Amino acid sequence: MDTLAKILMVEDEPDIRAIAKLALEAVGGYTVELASSGSEALTLYPTFRPDLVLLDVMMPGMDGIETLARLRELAGDQAPAVIFMTAKVQRHEIERYLSLGALDVITKPFDPMTLSAVVRAIWERHNGT
Repeated sequence: MDTLAKILMVEDEPDIRAIAKLALEAVGGYTVELASSGSEALTLYPTFRPDLVLLDVMMPGMDGIETLARLRELAGDQAPAVIFMTAKVQRHEIERYLSLGALDVITKPFDPMTLSAVVRAIWERHNGT
């Protein structure tokens, strides 16, 4: 059984990062590290070694899809589970994110009070716990 304890949140909006960190730590009890860009996520990943990456799709520079590809190159067979977070949630967009190997997609704006429960439910659904 894989336990979810450490989450890397990759999000370019400071307010969303702050709210998500508070929600995931205070409500969910997770250890959360924040990255404001894909390149920052790639720098933090090797030392933080998250169980899960919450990954914004639309970011300046390296978007979430490219960040995911680069994380996989960096981590190899130890690549983390990923949940995309985005406001772009048309059916074909969600299907594309899932086809890239994301566990799921969380729609933004999200409810901070239920974020940790949603993340936990997605994690448990994919890890059979």
